[in-house]
Amino acid sequence: MIRTHFRKLSAVLAAAIALAAIPLATSAYAQETPAPAPGAEAPATPPAEPAAAPAEPSPADVAKDTLAYFNNVAPTGPLTGLPGPGHNGFLMVCAALVLFMTLPGLALFYGGLVRHKNVLSVMAQCLGLAGMVSIMWYLFGYSMVFGEHPAEGAPSWAGIFGDFGKYAFLKDVGGAPNTNYTAWPSHSTFAMYQLMFAIITPALIVGAIAERMKFAAIMAFCAIWMVAVYFPMAHMVWGFDGLFNGVWNGGAKIPSIDFAGGTVVHMTSGWSALVLCLLLGKRRGFGKVPMQPHSLVLCMVGTGMLWVGWYGFNAGSALAADGLASQAFMTTTLAAAVAAFTWGLIERLFKGKVSVLGLCSGAVAGLVVITPGAGFVTAGSAVIMGVLAAVVPYFFCTVVKSKLGYDDSLDTFGIHGVGGTLGAILTAVFANCKVNPNLVSDAYAKVNGMQAMFNLETGKASSALLVNHLKVVIITIILSTVATAVIGLVIKVVIGLRPTEEVEESGLDLAEHGEGGYEH
Repeated sequence: MIRTHFRKLSAVLAAAIALAAIPLATSAYAQETPAPAPGAEAPATPPAEPAAAPAEPSPADVAKDTLAYFNNVAPTGPLTGLPGPGHNGFLMVCAALVLFMTLPGLALFYGGLVRHKNVLSVMAQCLGLAGMVSIMWYLFGYSMVFGEHPAEGAPSWAGIFGDFGKYAFLKDVGGAPNTNYTAWPSHSTFAMYQLMFAIITPALIVGAIAERMKFAAIMAFCAIWMVAVYFPMAHMVWGFDGLFNGVWNGGAKIPSIDFAGGTVVHMTSGWSALVLCLLLGKRRGFGKVPMQPHSLVLCMVGTGMLWVGWYGFNAGSALAADGLASQAFMTTTLAAAVAAFTWGLIERLFKGKVSVLGLCSGAVAGLVVITPGAGFVTAGSAVIMGVLAAVVPYFFCTVVKSKLGYDDSLDTFGIHGVGGTLGAILTAVFANCKVNPNLVSDAYAKVNGMQAMFNLETGKASSALLVNHLKVVIITIILSTVATAVIGLVIKVVIGLRPTEEVEESGLDLAEHGEGGYEH
């Protein structure tokens, strides 16, 4: 009933806008003949025939493009090449929200979890990475991820890397939409939105190596890591001709789905964090001296900022202010809330008390797990994913970490590595084409076999999608861990990973940055 009324209302609004746009479109296309200057003599010969004025758009064409705007479909009439103000503004706000996740959200979250002598070091690393990654994105990063290869004569590695030179220095990235990715938001808006994902991904790794890695080393490591891991992974999953892009690439070799970055963001950073913390070794005094968070207030504030920013992360991945964005907004809320509450219940059951740190960890874990499926699953599935997001990461952050003895300082692997992996698998289990019709209606999905992976009556996915996701998970783990090991060893030999023992004892804030977090 509600959908029927909404469709009627949309039709009425579209008709009204179309009628109102007719005179505007007419005036826009009309050309006036300039009047002769005062005192000018009449030409001796008759003037040449003026060029024919562009054909005025018909009411039908205007109405068609207006309906396309409401349905988030690329226009084919007079609005072709123009950004849609509402969708464009929505994506710009979402881009700002995703940056807000890193600065100051993640910086405060991590800053509160370390000891007071290292609070500025993790914040500086987050801010430094934001600057460095932005420069890389401008120079070649965006092109490596989203540069489309020509349809004819594409290189053999086209599914792994984008065209390196197509958008280098962000050339040809302007106000008109790139309809390979967005129907209405500007190409420049899309590029900046994706930049924010690129910024937060290496910043997540900071949590595993906090308090014991040199600033120069983390910058050098992440610069190489972005080229070796993030850029190719993002292209394979989201690039127009990406190897794993089951929605947009008809030639996808392993068609799969990842709505907002379960594999691209969380798995790559989480599994890389595990390897890097093993290469670094444990913090000095780990297991012998207390290493409690110095400010759970900062941690709580950072968690709230992360949660708010995550709406830009997940809902924004719809790339338009439409019903799919609303669905992602809803599933994100449910998964985060349920995971936070469930984590608290687990703590109450096993420890007798509910900690603020536990509630924060649960909320972030829920946000991580729902990320790849936010725009593909139902509300009920999001609740189940929220419960599992608390149970599985909690087990890894407490039992597994304790048994194996690795020093993942702020549980980056336990939350993001494990959570991202779990989310990628559960997305294949709970994905429903009735939630997101693009899974089966998109022309590319029909070609690469994605459509055949769903039951069109029930909307549920078959085991074939799960098999593909398991393949992608394995490839992601191998790429992330092997590349991290190689890069980490090279950095260790060339400039060293860790500061001196004296610096670690006194804290990185003063030694690395010449400042203290709480100087007055």
